[in-house]
Amino acid sequence: MASGLDHGLKKSVWKRIKETIIEDCRKSEVWKILILDPFTTKLLSSCCKMSDLMAEKITIVEDLHKSREPVLEMKAIYFMTPTSKCVEAFIRDFKPKPKYKSAYVYFTDYCPDDLFNNMKLSCGKYIRVCKEINISFMPQEAQVFTCDNPGAFRSVYSPHSQDKRRTLETLAKQLVTLCDTLDEYPGVRYKKDSNMENAKALAELVDNKLSQHYEPDDSGKKKGKTQAQLLILERGFDPVSPILHELTYQAMAYDLIDINEDTYMYKGKDGAEKRAILSEDDMLWVKLRHKHIAEVTEQIPKLVKEISASKKQPDNQKITISNLSQMMKKMPAFRKQLTEKTVHLQLAEECMKHFSNNVEKLCKAEQDLAVGSDVQGDKVKDPMRTLLPVLLHPYSIPDKIRAVLLYIFSVNGTTEENLSKLIQHVKIQDQREFILNWKELGVPIITAQSMFSRRPSRRERSHETYNLSRWTPLLKDVMEDAVENKLDTREWPHQSECPAAWNGSGAVSARQKHKPSSGDERRGARLIIFIIGGITHSEMRCAYEVTQAVKSCQVIIGSSHILTPTGLLDDIKALSNAPAETFTIDERSNA
Repeated sequence: MASGLDHGLKKSVWKRIKETIIEDCRKSEVWKILILDPFTTKLLSSCCKMSDLMAEKITIVEDLHKSREPVLEMKAIYFMTPTSKCVEAFIRDFKPKPKYKSAYVYFTDYCPDDLFNNMKLSCGKYIRVCKEINISFMPQEAQVFTCDNPGAFRSVYSPHSQDKRRTLETLAKQLVTLCDTLDEYPGVRYKKDSNMENAKALAELVDNKLSQHYEPDDSGKKKGKTQAQLLILERGFDPVSPILHELTYQAMAYDLIDINEDTYMYKGKDGAEKRAILSEDDMLWVKLRHKHIAEVTEQIPKLVKEISASKKQPDNQKITISNLSQMMKKMPAFRKQLTEKTVHLQLAEECMKHFSNNVEKLCKAEQDLAVGSDVQGDKVKDPMRTLLPVLLHPYSIPDKIRAVLLYIFSVNGTTEENLSKLIQHVKIQDQREFILNWKELGVPIITAQSMFSRRPSRRERSHETYNLSRWTPLLKDVMEDAVENKLDTREWPHQSECPAAWNGSGAVSARQKHKPSSGDERRGARLIIFIIGGITHSEMRCAYEVTQAVKSCQVIIGSSHILTPTGLLDDIKALSNAPAETFTIDERSNA
């Protein structure tokens, strides 16, 4: 089963790049230059290291959009998105004078005819190879991908959006390249919603593009549907999960600590600014990221003691940053291992500081509102009584907004009068959009008094939780229902069906008893989930948990981008802004 890092999305992407770009280049013994645009730079950085490229005789990596010195004796590999901006930059490299001996051109996905013809006319004689390799998504983690397009949130949900259809088209194309990279032709389903049509629209687009993509090849063979399902749903399907304070390590760190582009900045013992990349190259991060913070703070000191014991260091002392730096000086060979642990000791300590200050008290109220019952399992009869202590305590305004939203979600919308009182209490009279704009996602905010709270029936999970982590993202129920073939077809209509044998609980893998080749170490079925408008770290975690529990089905989850609670609130507030002239969606959509 392909759940580990060795079989993750990053490996699949690197394999595709090696089989196309690298394989073509191997035929020539000459050292080469690789020229990338911003998207392909990120893409390559996510799945390989400079040493991997050097091993393939790629000696220089350059930016397509920056001025470069000509190197006439070298061949250049161009790996870029098929946009007019990239194609124009490419043409400038060969007109009026060539910068390189020849060009090997690889596009992330389909290149429109007008751009292709323009290239051919302008500098066709220098182009040795021109291919579309079908990777226009970003592999974030072993089982997580994004479309690297946070702007899609505004394009899809803003009432002022002028490019919603074009954005959905772009997302659909990117989803097709994901399926192609995984060699899947999935059945497509979407979550039906009486208020919103985006999931249905995207499901239609993806399904049409998949059938075009897998049209009969030259030999007349058409790829049949594989044992995979693609589920598409809207962000408003679960507004609770992106707003709660989460206490698992990765979700908590990204919510409470300033981590940009997966980079954690911290101060070393000497006061110097240090940086650590939180990625799957850090095996300790992979081991700890989905664990509850209580387990993390218990495990890191133990791991450090294991190392100190192996080097006969006294282990009766309390593990602190200061002790660690002393140990590192004495054991250069263990420096990398210890640096990794120092980073996580520091990051976990920072998370715990926030937890002790405010988060612990907030979590109790948030969990009661989200789950609808208290720790004892008694129903919360008056959610306002749960909310009031939060409003009366001097918490930050964003924390109070989050609590107010959880209250509104718990009662399925409130009255105009009640909402005005809450907004006055939080002192955001001039920033009501933080709350009101959730309606653009189809979430009830203002409703008539007679509306009653409707809670979807949930799976019983009380045995597997901490008191302050009783909420489970709705998506985990969906994943488990899909794997067990229990999704209601009225709620989850089929845009197209995959073979009837789909049954992630084991039937598929029993049918597929072929011995996997080295190129396909996957057995069983895949469940691919795409949320329009961002995924949370807790939903990402669920994909790994369900895969781990089921074994015969791998869950892959993706979206336009990954959310943090404060980032989402800012995006929600900005939905009512009139479009600025400078605002453009991801440039890839112009292709």
